[in-house]
Amino acid sequence: MSITVDRLASLIQRELASIVNQEVKDKSFGYINLTEVKVSKDQTFATIYYTILSDDPSVLERAKKSIDDSKATIRMELAKKIKNIRRIPELIFKFDEALAYGNHIDKILKTLK
Repeated sequence: MSITVDRLASLIQRELASIVNQEVKDKSFGYINLTEVKVSKDQTFATIYYTILSDDPSVLERAKKSIDDSKATIRMELAKKIKNIRRIPELIFKFDEALAYGNHIDKILKTLK
């Protein structure tokens, strides 16, 4: 039985939402919100886009380091929850800059008024 790429991406996002915030040890930057998951066509890689509520570069770097340190544990926990696929994709976490960019544009528009 084969699972489609879109369905797998949705399943991974749903399951990772709780796993990521439980497994990341450093809680100083708050809640990690997963915005999107893209799975490669051969289902070997999953790119997970995340945001946090801070724009401070040092906080963003700490969050990235914490997520990267917990990546193996997160993947193992994901494998325990998703049983209907043969191989769990390699997880690649990337910061989603769309929210920060939107806030930047919003500030520019407010100064123009």
